Amino acid sequence: MIARMRTGGRVSAALQRIERPQAIGLVGAMAVAAAVGWEGGPFLLAVAVAFQLAAGGLGGVAIIGPARPALGLARYTTLALAGVAATLGGRAIPGDLALFVVPLVAILLWVVLWIELRGRLETGERWMLDLTLSGILFATAVGVGAVFPASAWPPPWTVVVLAALLLGLRAAEARGRFGVHGVGQALLHALAVAQAIAATLLLNLPGLVGQAVVAIFFYAWSGAADALDDGSSWRSVAVEFGSLAILGLVVALLMRQP
Repeated sequence: MIARMRTGGRVSAALQRIERPQAIGLVGAMAVAAAVGWEGGPFLLAVAVAFQLAAGGLGGVAIIGPARPALGLARYTTLALAGVAATLGGRAIPGDLALFVVPLVAILLWVVLWIELRGRLETGERWMLDLTLSGILFATAVGVGAVFPASAWPPPWTVVVLAALLLGLRAAEARGRFGVHGVGQALLHALAVAQAIAATLLLNLPGLVGQAVVAIFFYAWSGAADALDDGSSWRSVAVEFGSLAILGLVVALLMRQP
């Protein structure tokens, strides 16, 4: 009995050292909800997506705290979008491996929340956010391709473009672009993604290759906008990040199905 009391005291002390223990419960619940969406039918998938939107949105607001004008509002949508991306993208995971991926999903969701809890990111740290946003878009694209038939109406890729708009707004606010300027940059970001999607559909790229190209375009656009904001010339930005986008297309063409 004394040993158990000591063990319980240690656990309580360990929990007290965790700055936001409620965040662990939130990402754990979202990871479990994602797994339910993987294994269930269309109804359970819809319930899981609704839960991710509610838990990621309301829970993110409660944990991140009140809005600050210098940080923008789009950061409150990132966790919810990550949860939806995990729920949809997990449908492409083989059933015998799905349960083993749940802890990894919880860790990735925690990383998303940790980045948003940091507040303002330094110029050299924004690559973490850009890479995270690109990963969310990639998982969303994979999930949309796995859940919705290509002949569905409205076209399922509109979901990916909408996600790119919200993620692009988050990237713009991280660069210090708010209001009309932030929305304008987000619209251009979504337009670039839409053009990449159109290219992948016309090229009939196989499997995950097309979704990877779309995510590369999103990341390249974020990097180009960062470079322009830092004072780089538009010529050097076009050469550097245009080459990255072209390289992605070349690799995709080499892997194209006959």
